[in-house]
Amino acid sequence: MNREWQAAPDTALILSGGGARAAYQVGVLLAIAKLLPQHAANPFPIICGTSAGAINAAGLAVSAQQFRHGVFSLARMWQNLYPELIYRGSLGALLATGAHWMGSLMLGGLGRYNPRAFLDNAPLRDFLEQRVDFSQIQRNIEQGALRAVAISTLGYSSGQSVAFFQGHPELEGWQRASRIGVRTQLNVSHLMASSAIPLVFPAERIHREFFGDGSVRQLAPLSPAIHLGAKRLLVIGVAPHGDDAPARQQVSDYPTLAQVSGQLMNSIFLDSLEVDLERITRINRTISLIPAEVRASSGLNLRPVEVLTIAPSQPLEKLTLPFKREFSLGMRFFLGGLGAFRRQGSVVASYLLFSGAYARRLIGLGYQDALAKEAQLRDFLAAKETDSALE
Repeated sequence: MNREWQAAPDTALILSGGGARAAYQVGVLLAIAKLLPQHAANPFPIICGTSAGAINAAGLAVSAQQFRHGVFSLARMWQNLYPELIYRGSLGALLATGAHWMGSLMLGGLGRYNPRAFLDNAPLRDFLEQRVDFSQIQRNIEQGALRAVAISTLGYSSGQSVAFFQGHPELEGWQRASRIGVRTQLNVSHLMASSAIPLVFPAERIHREFFGDGSVRQLAPLSPAIHLGAKRLLVIGVAPHGDDAPARQQVSDYPTLAQVSGQLMNSIFLDSLEVDLERITRINRTISLIPAEVRASSGLNLRPVEVLTIAPSQPLEKLTLPFKREFSLGMRFFLGGLGAFRRQGSVVASYLLFSGAYARRLIGLGYQDALAKEAQLRDFLAAKETDSALE
């Protein structure tokens, strides 16, 4: 493939949620950095992230003028993680939290002292404040290395999916059914909010409302990028495509709490992305059957969106069990009681295993999966700006 690479200003990167699974995205990005020239500019002028994917998005946005350096920094960050950098999971902390919840339930509530979540993620705030220079985002926008970056959250009062974005002055906010785009100056609170898994981590207050994980009620995960001007999307998922899902099996044991919770978490983090990708595929197919002149004469402002998706070649939860001891004693006790270390319940563990050893395994898989699509990636990265849009 000898096509010369050039950045296309209408290209977006979509980084989905998935807790610790987001390390997989870094492996894909490392493969992209390898395929690009050494000092290539940022190939994704529009970057959108949700939940843990929002943390990766912020890291790339801060390093937009040095894409390769930014990807390497993300890789080092993930490879050196351990759970206590993200949340307090010691046996003492979990016993205190359990007693707090039990007291609240037995006494009919504790008013303003009601428990807010099962895990305290205060360490994550300190971790992000030390590693993300949010002031650099605006400088990268002004210098043309970045068009926009968006972080998706859920408003607990309004029930709206809110995409907080920082970008080029010409970009405007939007409002659709149950989802809006709000221009702002991004800071650590937006990352804390977007990654606040309901009940697991506490909500984050931004202005007048509390916000939680952006994957919840995110009916159209691709929409923020398109509203910000994207016409070509690279989507990095954290679960195999639906077509690769395992066949239904006959079981005799009642599902564990971890198995039920894992399915709930998958429905939050994964299902909406799959549905939105299917929707765009159908719309693109329909549009291709309508001549361009007919669309123009009828005022139909719909054009195809080019989408390339890279997803794990195997379920990431299957990779967690060898890393069980990366959790603290308290978390092993807690997750073991839920059944999270059984084959059918390991999904929960895969979301919470913020461990360098596990991250390295996911990064390696992401790297291999991306290089397996090398020809498609090279074509996508080499493509010139296209005249296409869809909202």
